[in-house]
Amino acid sequence: MRTATVKWEGNEEFLATMPSGQTVLFDAASEHKKGPSPKETLLGALGACTGVDVVSILRKKRQDLRSLEVSVSGEDAPDPPQVWTKIEIVYRLTGKLDDKAVRDAIELSETKYCSVSAMLGKTAKITYRYEIIPAD
Repeated sequence: MRTATVKWEGNEEFLATMPSGQTVLFDAASEHKKGPSPKETLLGALGACTGVDVVSILRKKRQDLRSLEVSVSGEDAPDPPQVWTKIEIVYRLTGKLDDKAVRDAIELSETKYCSVSAMLGKTAKITYRYEIIPAD
């Protein structure tokens, strides 16, 4: 079992030491001046999780991926616990890429490999779209 340790730093700030040993400062105050809120980090985690999958799958398919940007937007429930209820993922890929290879890589990530997507999908409807920007 992996363990994160979270220490209160004052106000609404908490320093989390992750199982990897890396630290993250969370700021749950509405201004989020010193760090992200715990909830918003889930959007970033989803983008990174699916991004890793898409890059890996496209490499295995020998696609010429030059860059990838993943934008993750969320809508939350109006009442506590205000879980994410709708999430949209937009992938912007640059390179010499086959449309089917990109679509298949994203679908594999979303339906099979991305554990963050699997968890968030329990409470949120996750949709995605992608844009391929040709390489020069």
